[in-house]
Amino acid sequence: MTIRLALVDDNVFLQKAVAEKLSFFTDLSLKFTAIHGNDLQQKLEKNKNIDMILMDIEMPICDGIEATRIIKTKYPQIKIIMLTVFDNDENIFNAIKAGADGYLLKEVNPKELYQGIIETLNGGAAMNPSIALKTLKLLRNPIDFEQKADEEIKLTSREIEVLEQLSKGLNYNIIADNLFLSPSTVRKHIENIYTKLQVHNKLEAIQKAKSNKLI
Repeated sequence: MTIRLALVDDNVFLQKAVAEKLSFFTDLSLKFTAIHGNDLQQKLEKNKNIDMILMDIEMPICDGIEATRIIKTKYPQIKIIMLTVFDNDENIFNAIKAGADGYLLKEVNPKELYQGIIETLNGGAAMNPSIALKTLKLLRNPIDFEQKADEEIKLTSREIEVLEQLSKGLNYNIIADNLFLSPSTVRKHIENIYTKLQVHNKLEAIQKAKSNKLI
């Protein structure tokens, strides 16, 4: 049986990367791609014979969480896995509330992505370990979380300077020279930034800082 998929992401480069991962498996067929929630809805009206949607979260016009809410109301039989760069608490909480069936990070390898798709179609829920852990925490403390969701991310002015340098593609040593710091101090600042932003790498840190208007 061929599994019919749709992929929704406003970043064409990331669309191609995910499509490439799917291409390893002969029983997966990517029927169409869309660049935001409204685009997805229009394409589904023409072809609703889809088993699963792989959905980005942060998109213009209609984001992945809003799109999930709409699709689950109109086509409850279609499974939806959120495929995102961030494992941030608010997104996980809102995606699950909207009806998402699974939640994976984009850096997932082809085999894990495939297993996640199969597992979710069989009634399970695909989740990265870090997301599963956060989901458990959210279930234990939903009130605590909802208060926290309003808190803004606070970086020190020095951390923001380091992030700005990082976003220019500079390495630790050059950043250290530019800011009159030692490379180990720069590394410590970057560790603190990752912790505060709840990210795992440079690309995520820069994207999240930009979306929160920190840089």
